[in-house]
Amino acid sequence: MIKPQTLSMENYNITLSTDKQIHRFQVAEYPHEKSGSCKYHVFQNDQFVASFEPDRQHFLHICQNPAKLDEELLHLLADQIEARHPQENQLGGFEPIEFDSDDEFEAPPQSGL
Repeated sequence: MIKPQTLSMENYNITLSTDKQIHRFQVAEYPHEKSGSCKYHVFQNDQFVASFEPDRQHFLHICQNPAKLDEELLHLLADQIEARHPQENQLGGFEPIEFDSDDEFEAPPQSGL
């Protein structure tokens, strides 16, 4: 059984309100290894309900959903987790822009002028 405090780097609570329901979650962040493990584990009432993993641009994707939570709720939860870690989503993580052979930036064609 996975526990929220077991070997996690950080734990925090997230509360979401949807359709007159309040959902309280505890999120545990774990070191992300390329071994296929999920970085963020989500608990509700001390039960493991879902997990997320970041892609190369650090946007979260559903990794596991053993509680079969509504996908819309999971996307809202992912948004809140991403908002808590803004340094991971900064422009520095994107690939540099490559220019064409004459090294000039060219505006797209203008129409209707």
